[in-house]
Amino acid sequence: MADAPLRVLGFAGSLRKASYNRGLLRLAQASAPEGVEIETIELNDIPPFNQDVEEAGDPEPVRKLKERVAAADALLIVTPEYNGAMPGLLKNTLDWLSRVPRNTVLRTKTAAIMGASAGGRGSLPAQAQVRRLLDIFGCPVMEEPVVAIARAGDRFDDSGDPIDDALREEVAAFVAAFVKWTIEVRSDEAAASG
Repeated sequence: MADAPLRVLGFAGSLRKASYNRGLLRLAQASAPEGVEIETIELNDIPPFNQDVEEAGDPEPVRKLKERVAAADALLIVTPEYNGAMPGLLKNTLDWLSRVPRNTVLRTKTAAIMGASAGGRGSLPAQAQVRRLLDIFGCPVMEEPVVAIARAGDRFDDSGDPIDDALREEVAAFVAAFVKWTIEVRSDEAAASG
């Protein structure tokens, strides 16, 4: 790796303290290899997007979020699935981050998406929606591997922590693949611009 650490900013689209997706994010953070920092940010204080508010200046929580995203090399987004879709909290966050469209802080990042759901689809419909939005914003998203944990209640405890080693190994492999892919994308971009 380069001398500087690879900085990943992670956030979960769930507010529930014992959320499976927050547990996945903690697990990813604990799985970061040497030379990689996975920091997390809470989305609790992000207000609903309103262009009138934006025109008066980004609210403080939005300004801080954009600063943290701008300082990161990559994003790790962890999404539950609510009624076959991504949560409104996550969509709202991405709406704020996409502004101003031609100069969004998302454009220069790489991203990975994972998620867990109590249902049988493991958040795949929600992940597809997040992927589509990031594509619109010019933010490349890792295609594989995929972490989509179905019937998450069987794999996490009541605190939202994983209870099986297979899940820990799956997330560690996902994080390692994301790091490798991000370094490759950054190298390709540097070669193209150099």
